[in-house]
Amino acid sequence: MSDEARKSQPPSTDVVTLERHIAARPETVFSFFTDREKWLSWMGRDGDFDFTRDGAYRTRVTGEHIASGRFLEIAPPERLVFTWGWEGGDLAVPPGSTTVEITLEPVADGTLLRLIHRGLPSPEACAAHREGWVHYVERLATLGAGGDPGPDDWM
Repeated sequence: MSDEARKSQPPSTDVVTLERHIAARPETVFSFFTDREKWLSWMGRDGDFDFTRDGAYRTRVTGEHIASGRFLEIAPPERLVFTWGWEGGDLAVPPGSTTVEITLEPVADGTLLRLIHRGLPSPEACAAHREGWVHYVERLATLGAGGDPGPDDWM
């Protein structure tokens, strides 16, 4: 598709896109996506992770909300792709039904994190996931820069 055709397309309603500068090198930021304890320091209470291609994960993000999926691509330190969804509950996003793509671009003073979450089933699901990703990426940015985000007030 040409750039002009792409520009004329209406914005997608099933995608959340988020960019965030993090004052840390891509290698540091990437480690928060591939180490269980580091992952849980910014998002989740507990969980099991197999950080390999096609490896499964299952994590209790908040309360009874359990996210699960599989890692599709792990390319340190610049790219990670995994499926995402919620077990049970009323969130209407079944495990593995959506895809999250994380890219980490080195910039002069750290890393530009770009998150694209595709395949969400409704505008309401997009809004809820945008709110969640903004919350958790902010916690990640604080940790990546060596700070302490404090307890997660969503737990």
